Amino acid sequence: MGLKALLVLADGTVFEGTGFGAAGETIGEVVFNTSMTGYQEILTDSSYKGQIVTMTYTQMGNYGINEEDIESGGGIKAEGFIVKEACDFPSNWRSSTGLGDYMRQQNITGIQGLDTRALTRHLRTHGAQMGIISCLDLNPHSLLAKVRAHPGIATFDFVKEVTTTKAYEWTQGTWQWGAAAPLAPPCQGGDGEVRVVVYDFGVKLNILRHLADAGFRVTVVPAQTPAEAVLEMDPDGILLSNGPGDPQTVVYGIENARKLLGKKPVFGICLGHQILGLAMGGSTYKLKFGHHGGNHPVKDLATNKVEITSQNHNYCVDVNSLGGKVRLTHTNLYDGTEEGMMHVELPVISVQHHPEAGPGPNDSTHLFTRFRHMITGTPAA
Repeated sequence: MGLKALLVLADGTVFEGTGFGAAGETIGEVVFNTSMTGYQEILTDSSYKGQIVTMTYTQMGNYGINEEDIESGGGIKAEGFIVKEACDFPSNWRSSTGLGDYMRQQNITGIQGLDTRALTRHLRTHGAQMGIISCLDLNPHSLLAKVRAHPGIATFDFVKEVTTTKAYEWTQGTWQWGAAAPLAPPCQGGDGEVRVVVYDFGVKLNILRHLADAGFRVTVVPAQTPAEAVLEMDPDGILLSNGPGDPQTVVYGIENARKLLGKKPVFGICLGHQILGLAMGGSTYKLKFGHHGGNHPVKDLATNKVEITSQNHNYCVDVNSLGGKVRLTHTNLYDGTEEGMMHVELPVISVQHHPEAGPGPNDSTHLFTRFRHMITGTPAA
């Protein structure tokens, strides 16, 4: 058995469980994710920086950890992990280590053995909120004081903590059965016909992999790269990536996006979508408990088709605040929130969900090809 651990939410709710991963203490915004699998991709997704992730499925760690399915360099980005049961004995031919061992190696604290269903219902009712996990301090009053003293993640620019420090080229495609797929460091060179520059606000590696699959020559640049420097590179298109936190804190990203509008075709994903909305003069709003999971139905208003999507966001663009500059292209069928937009005059498209999956369904991967067609002017198939 592990050490006793407590989870204390900012509203004073206390959950008792057992610590796993690193023995320590961590603070973050507590959210829940409804994916049944994909815990490795979720933990290493830079968009979770500043957050503690609760998994609603009952057991995590069954198939261990492998070297191919990480979604960011440097490993885990989530602040902590909450599960009903962490499996100590994974079984999978791709596994190289267990979930708990991986978290210990990364110095990430988790808690298991609590009622994750009750926690999820609490967050749905009262909203995502700051929380603290500790197996060092077991005094609920002390822990509550610590979490309430935290200023909240909306005050931090986490993008600066997760973006690359220098530009690099990327060529690796998605993992294929039977093919060697080593852990992907920044790759050298690129042989795609259409050149795209990716602003790294916390980019998931699967976005880069799908761009390579779609025939793009990919260059990734740091989040604070001036728009002028990107335009000097003369790419065929620009992608604004996903990333963590409140989009309004990424002031430099908003300003650069504003300068790029009308100069090059632009595709925004998740945080990149929100940054585009703000760059065009619109506003964003925070969802009560966010969308996190791999089972969100989204309707493509152009085709009337419904796609099951992977999602990870706390904020949405208020498309109505853009005053007719864009038209809504996608809506979430769970709650009717905005999931995509297209500029009515400029070659600009963006979506709130994650077409690259990782984890999740692949229903929306065609958007990378749609981006290519928008750049080249060729009709989509």
